[in-house]
Amino acid sequence: MPGRSLVARPSASPMRHPTRRRDRVEPAIDGLLLVCVLGLLGLGFVMVASASLPIAARNYADPFFFVLRHAVALGLALFCGLLCFAIPIQAWERSGIWLLLLGCALLLLVLVPGIGRTVNGATRWIPIGPFNLQPSELIKFVAVIYLSGYLVRRQLEVSTSVLGFIRPMVLIGFAASLIMVQPDFGTTAVVIATVLALLLLGGAALWPFALLVAAVIAGLALLIWIEPYRLERVTSFINAFDDPFNTDYQLSHALIAMGRGEWLGVGLGNGIQKQFYLPEAHTDFLLAVIGEELGVLGVITVILAFALMTWRAFAIGAHAQALGDDFSAYIAHGFGLLIGMQAFISAGVNTGLLPTKGLPLPFVSYGSNALVVSVMMAAVLLRVDFELRRRDSGPLPEAGITPSMSTARGIRWRRA
Repeated sequence: MPGRSLVARPSASPMRHPTRRRDRVEPAIDGLLLVCVLGLLGLGFVMVASASLPIAARNYADPFFFVLRHAVALGLALFCGLLCFAIPIQAWERSGIWLLLLGCALLLLVLVPGIGRTVNGATRWIPIGPFNLQPSELIKFVAVIYLSGYLVRRQLEVSTSVLGFIRPMVLIGFAASLIMVQPDFGTTAVVIATVLALLLLGGAALWPFALLVAAVIAGLALLIWIEPYRLERVTSFINAFDDPFNTDYQLSHALIAMGRGEWLGVGLGNGIQKQFYLPEAHTDFLLAVIGEELGVLGVITVILAFALMTWRAFAIGAHAQALGDDFSAYIAHGFGLLIGMQAFISAGVNTGLLPTKGLPLPFVSYGSNALVVSVMMAAVLLRVDFELRRRDSGPLPEAGITPSMSTARGIRWRRA
């Protein structure tokens, strides 16, 4: 009929205008995850400054040598994090295989004589001006991106065929073997463990997967057995004071630092172990310095922050899976596993629960490459959450149209 107009059907329970409702529902990103990341970054900067002043003054005649470099690395990490947050998740899905191939190419480049930089017997860095690129850290990031895309594309093959979940392990195994040549056993173990966990989440058949895990564990055990220094690290942590001046030196001083801190610590800057007793106090054993200066309370706060981050990553992954976005779910679970696993290993090493291994504490320890990659992972997690929240909010109704009543998936209208 002429002159008809759109009006809303009367509803028994009036609802607010959707623009008002959406404005007040929730923020655009996960605030708890962001607070944990920024809090750990801030604490890390303070503790790196406290732990590195004595060794920097002795070795470089500049107490702020490491502090200034950590500040630059922190700025670079935040820039890379903003860049990763600006990239849509679909772009990561399309580029997964190319990123992994680029990572493998960089790992090969490290081993080229005259290009790779060797420090303390390990060749892990490519000098780029004042910056040293460590491709093994980048592999952690790109391996999760690649495998997440593979699990989406080959979901049926992974769950029904042995070759389906072995095929991605060929490329991942090649990258891991290049990392072992450097050598870097800790990074290799973390990458492989994360990949295996993602394959299990992707629905890999149980018995073939169990055989693959057994083969990987046997291979890692063999790598430990054939290298005396690795075997020594594994056995020495059982009793940290058997040989405190040789094989147990790092662990014994880390435990002394933890013991001196007691509940509330000796005070920021007042630690003793960082003053030429505890090696790598500003990198691998920074949590021990936190324990000495901030006490058990400081250590628990750091562990709680990582526990919250891991929980939020898995919650974001569950949200993505509920909405049918499998790629985002795998990414969130993979990065949650990486962050949580590295934090657990680092804390275990500092407290004597695990064998001594050089693995920095994410977001906290000194080390530009690890810091940048950690922030990149957190930024992609925030991007996943941002896109999921935007999808939940849905599009607003067109101007001039008023909703009648909310339904599970939309709004009903009638003509009058």
